[in-house]
Amino acid sequence: MAHPVRVQLIGLLRKYGPSTATRLAERLGVNSGTASYHLRQLGAAGFVEEDAERGNARERWWRAVHQTTRLNDRELVDREPEATLAFLQSVAATYTVRTQQTLNELQTMPRVWRDAFDLSDWALRLTPEEAVALGLELRAVLARYRRDTPEAAADAPARAERVGVITQLLPEPDAPAAPERHTGPETGSGTGTS
Repeated sequence: MAHPVRVQLIGLLRKYGPSTATRLAERLGVNSGTASYHLRQLGAAGFVEEDAERGNARERWWRAVHQTTRLNDRELVDREPEATLAFLQSVAATYTVRTQQTLNELQTMPRVWRDAFDLSDWALRLTPEEAVALGLELRAVLARYRRDTPEAAADAPARAERVGVITQLLPEPDAPAAPERHTGPETGSGTGTS
């Protein structure tokens, strides 16, 4: 998963349902060989699988195995720091691309959806426990709404469109106070001895 193309492939399969490497490659702007390679790697890792009901001798169809991917093994950062960082950087890069695409389309977006658009930043001062609780609360709120799956799209109300909600809890621990540094000769009136 630690490659941006893999993160994007999984996202496309989750949004639009099963597809071929050729179709996915067209959406991503990569060649089909690249898409095929990354799909095989994702398949070996258990993130995607062949959709045997759709394929034939010439076309190999793939589908996502899970609807979400979440880094829930907090010890992985200690065990595999480089791989974890590479994965998270790929996810962040994908979020950046998605945000930029929306911004590029904002001017031509229907007014009703432009009015729904939000790009906010909330600075909070929380304990680690409060941050965990906030994350759980946000996930509970999101769980009340319709997931964007190919199956849900068929049953959605007529005006329903895809909406991407990206949540980020980004700890920004205060830097420890730097020790005072004296840059010139002492000029104070202390009573020290030498």
